[in-house]
Amino acid sequence: MSLLPSHQTERLVADTAGIARAAQLLANGGLVALPTETVYGLAADAGDDRAVARIFEAKGRPRFNPLIVHLTGAEAAARYVQWTDEADRLASAFWPGALTLVLPLRAGHGLSPLVTAGLETVALRVPAHPVARQVLAAAARPVAAPSANPSGRISPTTAAHVLAGLDGRIDAVLDGGACTVGVESTILGLWDVPRLLRPGGIPAEAIEAALGMPLAGPDASPSDGPSAPGQLASHYAPGAPVRLEADGPRPGELFLGFGPMDADLNLSPGGDMLEAAANLFGHLHRLDARGAPIAVAPIPERGLGLAINDRLRRAAAPRD
Repeated sequence: MSLLPSHQTERLVADTAGIARAAQLLANGGLVALPTETVYGLAADAGDDRAVARIFEAKGRPRFNPLIVHLTGAEAAARYVQWTDEADRLASAFWPGALTLVLPLRAGHGLSPLVTAGLETVALRVPAHPVARQVLAAAARPVAAPSANPSGRISPTTAAHVLAGLDGRIDAVLDGGACTVGVESTILGLWDVPRLLRPGGIPAEAIEAALGMPLAGPDASPSDGPSAPGQLASHYAPGAPVRLEADGPRPGELFLGFGPMDADLNLSPGGDMLEAAANLFGHLHRLDARGAPIAVAPIPERGLGLAINDRLRRAAAPRD
């Protein structure tokens, strides 16, 4: 399905009619930006090669970077992968929610090879956002949905963020308000031992407690490239340069604070990690719109701070 003849992106309200329209567009090979509890995702039918190819085209995303497939529950997920006891335990503890599991594909899975970037594994998630869940149920199909933004740029946590980057390049955006978690899902690899591939909305400590064992690092990979989304060195980046671990701004810089301090914007004046994660991408969007370099205060490297710092390091990384 091509973009609408007018090349305009439909703005859908997250009511019964809007959800039905989003599901219809997905069934017809369209691209629809959906709210999840983490960030807005750019959704397409994960079994439709042309629809998935349109995700990469709209985002300018490298084809070697795999996508996350969103599903209605663990039973649906197990149809596509070699399900394990660890997967069952984690799904029971954290699904629906901000946890993505990477598992070996099952024979005859039916997913587009573009979703997996040719890997023998696939990333799966069951979102908790009620609007996303209603669309998935209405569409009755697995949905590939990376963040709904141009590749490498700041992730979107509102429908306005989506339109700022992709208006006219996708078929619709379903406005479900601001995302509550604000950073992407934690990604866990389960092809051998449980491996933390990307910190995210579920703290690693909570996953280790559910498994009763420590998580391994992402060192071993079944491929030479990324084994999961969100692993590229430069990602989540504003247009302006970003400087981390800053005690304060240098001349000409804007300052993103954390904790009790003066700043242009503050992730959480009270030092609350949940608040900081929810504000991260929205604050970066607002500062980036002012067109000046951004300095960022130190964030403690614990709990959700691992995910926040991961996104900030990638935002500050040298760009090709």
